[in-house]
Amino acid sequence: MTRFTSADLEAARGRLVPDVVADGLRVLFCGINPGLMTAATGHHFARPGNRFWPVLHLSGFTPRLLKPSEQGELLSYGLGITNVVARASARADELSAEEYREGGRLLSLKVARLRPRWLAVVGVTAYRAAFDDRRAQVGPQERTIGDTRVWVLPNPSGLNAHWTAQTMAEEFGRLRAAAEA
Repeated sequence: MTRFTSADLEAARGRLVPDVVADGLRVLFCGINPGLMTAATGHHFARPGNRFWPVLHLSGFTPRLLKPSEQGELLSYGLGITNVVARASARADELSAEEYREGGRLLSLKVARLRPRWLAVVGVTAYRAAFDDRRAQVGPQERTIGDTRVWVLPNPSGLNAHWTAQTMAEEFGRLRAAAEA
């Protein structure tokens, strides 16, 4: 495993991380924004304490636990990854309300172009800010973007103590069942 110094991580601030996308995905997962480890590696949800990859596997989306460096394999399962805000930062609270709003606008355009069956925003606070929906809760939303349905998932960050890996996997599993229906 590559070791990164704090200087390496700081140099990653503001970097863009390429999306893992294709037309017509079953589910396009959407993180808040790249963290510094993600920006340094170029792999989504790369921070070791992030539970995205284990939860994706536990919920049945992938047949085995993928490493962040294997993110390209998601496309073979009809899955992809993007972010609400493209700019990397150490913490999501470094993002401005305007960045979230503009991110929501750009995300809507991306979804309209790619036409996934489901957009899964990973983090209810980010969804609320990006789409100006203060009452949104985890789960399926009434909002659609074209024919794409929207689901809000819990944030898999290790800092999100309200959700365990198991309860997150159950919510991701609900989305998986809906995406397969």
